[in-house]
Amino acid sequence: QVQLVESGGGLVQAGGSLRLSCTASRSIFSINVMAWYRQAPGNQRELVADITSRGNTNYADSVKGRFTISRDNAKNTMYLQMNSLKPEDTAVYYCTVPLGSVHYSGQGTQVTVSA
Repeated sequence: QVQLVESGGGLVQAGGSLRLSCTASRSIFSINVMAWYRQAPGNQRELVADITSRGNTNYADSVKGRFTISRDNAKNTMYLQMNSLKPEDTAVYYCTVPLGSVHYSGQGTQVTVSA
């Protein structure tokens, strides 16, 4: 089991930046994959980016070149640096960790980008 707490969301103008954090209640050293998802009103939850324990990363086409995912195993924390934000990035962002057949997520953090 793991508890996840996201932080760092907020209101920002288009073109601005935010850095999201996801802190886990246990060591993430042995967790193979960690991911950020987002869900906008009326839309399905979608994968934004994921990162493996080796540091391999994967991004949705819509955020490539603007967002950077990283993890700090010593701090049990994963990050999402979001630059050049667009109004269409507005959503609740969730940190997600699959452990076996269970996907654990935090409560989410709201990101709102104004035009």
